[in-house]
Amino acid sequence: MAQSPPSRVSDALPSPDAVVLPGTAASPDAVSPERSSLGGVQDALPARDKLVITLLLISAFVVILNETIMGVAIPRLVADLGITVSAGQWLSTAFMLTMAVVIPVTGFLLQRFNTRPVFMAAMGLFSLGTLIAALAPGFEVLVVGRVVQASGTAIMMPLLMTTVMTLVPPASRGKIMGNISIVISVAPALGPTISGAILSVLDWRWMFWLVLPISLAALGFGSAKMQNVTTPRRSAIDVVSVVLSALAFGGIIYGLSQLGEASTGSAVPAWLPLAVGIVALALFVVRQLMLQRRDAALLDLRVFSSRNFTISIVAIAVSMMALFGTIILIPIYVQTVLGMDPLVSGLLLLPGGLAMGLLGPVVGRIYDRRGPRVLLVPGAFLVSAVFWFMTRVTETTPVSLVLVAHVLLSVGLALMFTPLLTSALGSVKPRLYSHGSAVFGTAQQLAGAAGTALFISVMTIRSTSLLGDGVAEQAALAGGIRAAFLYGAVIFLLAVVASFFVRAPEEAGDSPAPLH
Repeated sequence: MAQSPPSRVSDALPSPDAVVLPGTAASPDAVSPERSSLGGVQDALPARDKLVITLLLISAFVVILNETIMGVAIPRLVADLGITVSAGQWLSTAFMLTMAVVIPVTGFLLQRFNTRPVFMAAMGLFSLGTLIAALAPGFEVLVVGRVVQASGTAIMMPLLMTTVMTLVPPASRGKIMGNISIVISVAPALGPTISGAILSVLDWRWMFWLVLPISLAALGFGSAKMQNVTTPRRSAIDVVSVVLSALAFGGIIYGLSQLGEASTGSAVPAWLPLAVGIVALALFVVRQLMLQRRDAALLDLRVFSSRNFTISIVAIAVSMMALFGTIILIPIYVQTVLGMDPLVSGLLLLPGGLAMGLLGPVVGRIYDRRGPRVLLVPGAFLVSAVFWFMTRVTETTPVSLVLVAHVLLSVGLALMFTPLLTSALGSVKPRLYSHGSAVFGTAQQLAGAAGTALFISVMTIRSTSLLGDGVAEQAALAGGIRAAFLYGAVIFLLAVVASFFVRAPEEAGDSPAPLH
């Protein structure tokens, strides 16, 4: 299994103004500023709070790891299950799409229920989904297992982020957000490496059998050690909003996926689900604007009243499209165009994943001292340069150049994720932390699913066109991959522009507060 987050959570804990939550006593372990500056920050929060954050970080790493574990397996599953590449990518897209649909509901869950039962629900659903996928007799049941897995994963990330925003004061958030950036970026990057290693010696079902005992162990340990750190309040969920969000995000992603099937005569025209999704999204937004007047919105859109939050979310969305699109394209390129086996294609992504892990805490410390722009601007330019390079790959490109490109891409994204995450969530009012976390998670997963679907669709359309013109199969697929990276390079220019406008949050409006 993948490495655990490399830096200690204790390195990211705050100084004496630690938050005292309702129903808790002030911590006797609080330390003076002088002691904190000399390395005594591990005593700044109560042991209970440090344990909760540690458990959430480790558990989130395990569940997010599975978001991209299927990328390397798609060529194998295409052969074993008799499906197309466009169908196979739904094993990743359905996972991310389910998260985008479920995450808005977590704002309600985090307000209505306490930390421990929410954690138990998340890990229980993830474990159940892992078991279903391991026992799946065919493609359809495998997709069901991935959807159930994703339902648990969707709860975990907002729970982690909201808890951190509640417990950790602004001055130290960059450090611990560096650890969270490991979860949201390194874990997905390591998924293909792990699946490649498994597929080199075992059947694809072992990707789930090997994860199951780890998830059950996390569930058991968390049930024994997880503590409640929030005060729930009674609230109602708006069923109409849930239905509209499912139609909106589901329609958009399904429509994007159908673009790739259009060239093979799909029965459903791509514009139909896209139109349904866009209309449902508009209705969803209108309903939230109405409900938030009485604080009853499923997803409170007042978080977008912060210009900094809005710009950061746009940059995060574009960056996640780049990350997930690349994670699924590079294994396909290395295996089907360059002729490498799944293990090699998985190992190719390992150095980049490790680079993200090592840089996460470092980037967090730099953010706390220097702010976001010194990290975001060079990071955005580096990622953009890699995308433009990948628009020139062919069936004869040395695999070493692909390795270097992916490492540089990972470094650039590592420079971006922590500043964007910290700036976005730190820019919303404390009472909206749970909604800010839910908006971030929804945007992240929707963008990741859209990136996966869009990249595969563009690749499929262009490759099919080249094959029709008589181009050899490998060359046609290489041409499709170049076209997909070209789309990515153009879209990522939005993140380059946004990187100049993200600022450090105003500390006056950013003090920690309870979740109610």
